[in-house]
Amino acid sequence: MAFYTSITGLTGAQTELGTIANNVANVGTNGFKRSRVSFGDIISNSPLQNASRTVGSGTAVRAITQQFQQGPIESSDSALDLAISGQGFFAVKGSGGAGAISFTRNGGFGMTPDRYVVDTAGRRLQLFPTTTDGSLLTNDLASTVSARLPLTSGIPQATTGIKLSVNLPADAVIIPDKPIYTATNPYAFNAEDPATFNNSTSVTIYDSLGNPLSANIYYVKTGVPAPGDLTHKWTAHVIVGGAELEIGGTAGIPMQFDPSGDLVNPASAVVFDSMLPAGGGQPLILSLDHGIATTQQSGPFSRAAIEQDGFPSGQLESVSIDASGTLRASFTNGEIQTLGKVAVAIFSNPQGLKQVGDASFVVTPDSGPAITGEAGRNGIGSILSGSLERSNVDLTVELVGLIAAQRNFQANAKALETDTTLLQTIINLR
Repeated sequence: MAFYTSITGLTGAQTELGTIANNVANVGTNGFKRSRVSFGDIISNSPLQNASRTVGSGTAVRAITQQFQQGPIESSDSALDLAISGQGFFAVKGSGGAGAISFTRNGGFGMTPDRYVVDTAGRRLQLFPTTTDGSLLTNDLASTVSARLPLTSGIPQATTGIKLSVNLPADAVIIPDKPIYTATNPYAFNAEDPATFNNSTSVTIYDSLGNPLSANIYYVKTGVPAPGDLTHKWTAHVIVGGAELEIGGTAGIPMQFDPSGDLVNPASAVVFDSMLPAGGGQPLILSLDHGIATTQQSGPFSRAAIEQDGFPSGQLESVSIDASGTLRASFTNGEIQTLGKVAVAIFSNPQGLKQVGDASFVVTPDSGPAITGEAGRNGIGSILSGSLERSNVDLTVELVGLIAAQRNFQANAKALETDTTLLQTIINLR
């Protein structure tokens, strides 16, 4: 009987050696949780056996459990490297986004050629859907989506209005008459001839496809105060893509300034007739608003402010993830898109999770269902972007345990050897 008892001890010591060896081997695995072997003694008895004379029958491995104490956190240069400070697991879905969801503490995420965010095993990071301002819509695991970074913002906006404030020089001369002078056209404006305008400025605008267009505004002084009309007169010409914009089929915006140099006409934004951009897309309907800051004062021509409300498709510029797990993408056109919140879960009994490799686990009846929520709330740890959680294996502890397991193995082997010697002695009795 002692022979078989020693075998159980050898088996147990061998299991412990293998577990410790696995811990040591994974000391460099991000998010790895060390395992610990739990043993129980084996007792064989019968109803009629004297309880005070019961002899054990060895040991058995009752469980190999993970120790979920947090490992040390180190900084990283990648915004997609994530760590959870506190309880929780990242939710990831199998390669290609198929299969069951598994859970991991390994936050070393990267990106595939098709821009999905994946872990080292190719499983896609899952996100809870949110509103555009980052508010959580649902924390149901069945509603998660795979994290994917868009290459472009994909939402160009055509310019609909230009707001401009300038100062036109009060001493500007009236443009002299041209050879094609007529009673209704005392001068002929030509954007290619600087002699036909006093000043000019420009701004880049965008069509509905996000193509840039140059909008050039030319100012021509056409009149000075006269009896019965004390206003200074100018005309503004707007040329977009080589074509002059018109209002009701007429080119030019008449402008009037009072004797103090304040703009009195037009008093609001002027809307031009629609034009079809050369690059295609929807017709462009543009307005020009000089506002109340446009003046005619002494001094040179100056532009105080100019802005337009269009923008092109932007290229992905940066990615950020805050403590609550909100994933945002910034683009070169200034647009910021909220892609979702990193799905995080905790368990009532994490030791009941089943290991599936790559520092990942799946749900079992012993672990209980996943309890999901927003990072940083209701007992779930907050997310640290640009950080990685290292393995929680302490080499000093493991090496000491390795020596102890080795000694246990040797002691059981010695007991087995002793039992064999006794058996041989009995067999050799004459």
